Amino acid sequence: MINIEKIHHVAYRCKDAKVTTNWYKDMLNMDLVLAIAENEVPSTKAPDPYMHIFLDAGNENVLAFFELPNSPEMDRDQNTPAWVQHIALRVSNVEALVSARDELVSKGVDVLGPVNHGVFKSIYFFDPNGHRLELAADIGTPEQYQQLNKVAQDMIEEWSVTKRAPQHAAWLHES
Repeated sequence: MINIEKIHHVAYRCKDAKVTTNWYKDMLNMDLVLAIAENEVPSTKAPDPYMHIFLDAGNENVLAFFELPNSPEMDRDQNTPAWVQHIALRVSNVEALVSARDELVSKGVDVLGPVNHGVFKSIYFFDPNGHRLELAADIGTPEQYQQLNKVAQDMIEEWSVTKRAPQHAAWLHES
């Protein structure tokens, strides 16, 4: 039986490894912890040089990027809205979220939010590669998370048939 311990790392593409490393350090205080560069892809043996950087996202979480100089210019999936694909990072509380927003804005980053999602609040912005980032602060109670967990499978079943938002958790967005 497979027993996943945690995510080892999540990898995205970047336009420039140095610019990306500096931006994540300057904007989000994420340190570079590892860099791997090869002229050949180990898994496929393709002759395709790359720089693979690994950034500390806290609590042994790692966000990684590949710079691929010989590939066509990067772009996002044009069939998916820009708000869908994003990297969400947790902060300790709403005060830390608001402080992060203010700091990012002071550094010239365009920030949306805080947006209230019922059990967490978030801010949104883009990195220099065009990846959407979210900082989130949990505000839900253990009972709310338990209630959401209890209806999750029923919501999936209803969605698979109707393709309409099930109302099992409509209370999240009620005032």
